Amino acid sequence: MEARDIEIIERYQSQDAELKALWDQHTSFEKMLAKMESKSALSPTETQEIKELKKKKLAGKTKLQTLLDKYRQTEA
Repeated sequence: MEARDIEIIERYQSQDAELKALWDQHTSFEKMLAKMESKSALSPTETQEIKELKKKKLAGKTKLQTLLDKYRQTEA
């Protein structure tokens, strides 16, 4: 996430519950992925969990980017 995007999120998350929820979800997924990927060996179940988390993170990031685009246009 770019610094500009993070600034927009910090500025508007108190006013926009969806933006806050998506950002919280995104950071939560990042932490979970980092923890799982730091293991030296993964079980097949863990590998599948990582794939699912990445899909969920990407879907959330797409929605987050849509909201950020809206705020960028507002500020322009």
